[in-house]
Amino acid sequence: MAVTTNTLLEKLDGLRSRFEEVSTLITDPSVIADQTRYVRLTKEYKELEDLMQARKRYAELLANLQESKNLLLTETDAELKELAREEVATCEAEIPACEEQIKLMLVPKDPEDGKNAILEIRAGTGGDEAALFAGDLFRMYAKFCESKGWKFEVSSTNEGSVGGFKEVVISVTGTDVYGTLKYESGVHRVQRVPATETQGRVHTSAATVAVLPEAEPFDVEIHEGEIRWETFRSSGAGGQNVNKVESGVRLRYDWKNPNTGETEEILIECTETRDQPKNKERALARLRTFIYDKEHQKYVDDIANRRKTLVSTGDRSAKIRTYNYPQGRITDHRINYTIYNLPAFVDGDIQDCIDQLMVAENAERMKEAEL
Repeated sequence: MAVTTNTLLEKLDGLRSRFEEVSTLITDPSVIADQTRYVRLTKEYKELEDLMQARKRYAELLANLQESKNLLLTETDAELKELAREEVATCEAEIPACEEQIKLMLVPKDPEDGKNAILEIRAGTGGDEAALFAGDLFRMYAKFCESKGWKFEVSSTNEGSVGGFKEVVISVTGTDVYGTLKYESGVHRVQRVPATETQGRVHTSAATVAVLPEAEPFDVEIHEGEIRWETFRSSGAGGQNVNKVESGVRLRYDWKNPNTGETEEILIECTETRDQPKNKERALARLRTFIYDKEHQKYVDDIANRRKTLVSTGDRSAKIRTYNYPQGRITDHRINYTIYNLPAFVDGDIQDCIDQLMVAENAERMKEAEL
């Protein structure tokens, strides 16, 4: 359904009173004292502020267009008429783009998009080759995150016998991390001649990527007094401190699943740093994310059921992308996106593919919201 100019302005005018209300609320001491509410309202304020700025620009373009059209009808001076003609052409070129931008801003956002993320990469079918491929994906994401200026910290690893990883968990911190990386969740398939292959045959292997929104402290309720902590000596590279100081931490927590009523023990280890308090802090952050992900799964399932065609439903079992080394080809199966720059792609140049996925999802969301 097409949105007329007046309808779009009416939608924005309706939000203006809410913007003024939120502007007042975030200066209220009682709201500031309630951290959960304050964080939620400041986020809403920023989104509404961006919308109000877009509305101002849109209204100016419409006014300029009307004024210039009136000048063309009434002005007799040839030079002024030419200037008016140019202004009409400029406004008519800019208005559709401005409308599209506003429509996108009006589409309900995933509340998780602005969060940091936990990135988990696990080797799938293919034995040693799958572990090597998981290592390649790890390097690809490390380089991509570096290009975005994000912090990329390894939380835990289980290395493969000939290299790569059987499993690696990474904490990624920055702006709109989850909203960007969520498109990477799913099964990644590789077709190539493995380093271990003596006959030169092409093998197919796979690795699974899971991207979880990192939970904020107030997103989940954890009774910290019920956490059972253990410390142990870290192993591996790290100089003289290793094996002498018990810097590694292990937490155990009995969590009751609100959806099933069953209780399960959660076990998390962290050996990320040589500082025990920091490892405790990071283990606690992972516990929050783990519980949030479990409790959040119902929300993800609901989205998947409502939007079967969306590209980022969060289904970690869906085959999303193939990396074909003999042909130098990358194919993303969700949007039939194929490119032949595999070396650059696995070197971290994945933004264009993510942009295409975002466009596909936004188009679907606009259709769903009838904008």
